[in-house]
Amino acid sequence: MFAAVLLGGAVVSVWIMLGAFSVAVVVGLFMALVASTRNRPLRFLVTCYVEVFRNVPALTQLFIIYFGLAQIGLRLQPIPAAIIGLGLGGGALLTEVFRAGIEALHHGQREAALAVGMTPLMAVRHIILPQAWRIVLPPLGNYSMSLLKETSVASAIAAPEIMFYARQLVTRTFETPLIYSMTAFLYLAMCLPIGRLVARLERGSRSWQ
Repeated sequence: MFAAVLLGGAVVSVWIMLGAFSVAVVVGLFMALVASTRNRPLRFLVTCYVEVFRNVPALTQLFIIYFGLAQIGLRLQPIPAAIIGLGLGGGALLTEVFRAGIEALHHGQREAALAVGMTPLMAVRHIILPQAWRIVLPPLGNYSMSLLKETSVASAIAAPEIMFYARQLVTRTFETPLIYSMTAFLYLAMCLPIGRLVARLERGSRSWQ
């Protein structure tokens, strides 16, 4: 019985991770591209976003989104709130990852692309991003593994993920060592495949260089 309940929570944890990862990648890539421009006001706004979300704990961000927005009439369900909160926090982290990947490329490549008639958008899409993507793949893999474990904070806003059910089971049965051991095993079982994928990506990125 314990295993079935915890497995149900593990599925929700994976869905929250995938949703938050998607939000973080989109937001992080967009912010990194904006930060790579010469527009100082936009770059300042990106810096503010990164500093705020990178230095405020994820749990606080979830409380603000789930409870704070409800005070102004915007009520989100726990799972969407967890996806948005963790995704925006991860977007701040991935902004720096993507920006580092873009800046690792020689600036002459963009200038050469513009010289042959490409627009700035075409240069980014066809020249810059494909090369930067290879650089940032390993950090993205590490982030996804950390994000899966970080979904545990979503239990604080009643998102029905694995830790939410683990606490409920402990409260009802007092089988604390057994239930939390099973929870740890499930996290391990979910994270190990991601860790192997990350290692493969790191080897692949070295071979591409």
